[in-house]
Amino acid sequence: MKKNDLPTPCYLVDRGLIEKNLEILQGVMERTGAKILLAQKAFSMYELYPLIGSVLCGATASGLYEARLGAEEMVRPLEKQGIKCENHIFSPAYREEDFEDILKYCDHIVFNSLKQLEKFGKRAKAAGKQIGLRINPECSTQEGHAIYDPCAPGSRLGVKKAQFEEITEELSGLLDGLHFHTLCEQDSDALEQTLDAVEEKFGCYLKNMKWINFGGGHHITRDGYDIPRLESCIRRMQDKYGLQVYLEPGEAVALNAGFLITKVLETGESDLDLEGGGRLGIAILDTSAACHMPDVLEMPYRPPLQNSGFSGEKAHTYRLGGPTCLAGDILGDYSFDHELQEGERLVFEDMAIYSMVKNNTFNGMPLPVIALQEKDGECRIVKQFGYDTFKDRL
Repeated sequence: MKKNDLPTPCYLVDRGLIEKNLEILQGVMERTGAKILLAQKAFSMYELYPLIGSVLCGATASGLYEARLGAEEMVRPLEKQGIKCENHIFSPAYREEDFEDILKYCDHIVFNSLKQLEKFGKRAKAAGKQIGLRINPECSTQEGHAIYDPCAPGSRLGVKKAQFEEITEELSGLLDGLHFHTLCEQDSDALEQTLDAVEEKFGCYLKNMKWINFGGGHHITRDGYDIPRLESCIRRMQDKYGLQVYLEPGEAVALNAGFLITKVLETGESDLDLEGGGRLGIAILDTSAACHMPDVLEMPYRPPLQNSGFSGEKAHTYRLGGPTCLAGDILGDYSFDHELQEGERLVFEDMAIYSMVKNNTFNGMPLPVIALQEKDGECRIVKQFGYDTFKDRL
């Protein structure tokens, strides 16, 4: 099947672009000895888990279902081939009824508080698991995205220095490592700044640990990312404290490796005038920001769109909207060299991450098809959804 033959809307992931990202991450691991894991919260297309697990060191989960997915689709199949993968998990709080299954699926269990460590730590240690504790270095490096800042005042994520100082000798003896996650789509200068805070507040405890986990948010595969500085940060923890370093990016694994193919259902004209003259056009697509690319509304985020420009940059500007009843279901204002036509296909880029894992069926919207493009350009449908998918969620 060729790309133009795929039904719409359709998430299309390019295997070759995933491999390109994995090569960059593999280089970091080979040069430093760090272990990099797939954060499934950003990208859970398990069709590619055998490929990802054969290059990276495993997966990390935010809850029981992701942990099970990582175990069943990556860790265990690759173990049968003689490839060792790790399965990590972190949650702000674990449910008692889930914990036995978590012990079954995970190697590393990271706790969010001393209370959680006290409640579950001994049981996890007795099961032979590596035990970690998430710390909060109280060092905000993000600008304009407080919703994604775990170091913001009042954060529920991680143990602060004052709290950590209350740890008992019994609980500290359970710990194998410390974990922090403070970044979001950032370069390694932010990591370097964060490590200064980690050392200042928790350095005296690191000498007793086996590993440290830098969490996610590292845009390692983005053009211009400062990889040498990242590797310097890794070696800093290795050389000074003798620690195994983990990173768990999600976006970096699938960054710029996916597309959302959609179709124009109808065009019209709004009552808004454009600065350069003329009216802002309206185009209704068969895809929805609210349902299929929620980061457009949450971040907010303007996804790249092939063969388009910003408002007024090209001859014809349209406000692209979804077919739901939500007035704010707007993908953004884009301009084109030509007038859009009903039935025309539009291709949004960077749609592998935080799309399949966050989509929904609000208004009874069908979920997009999931397809994979091989390196020879051939495409195949991995999964399709229908009415039963919508009904089964209600």
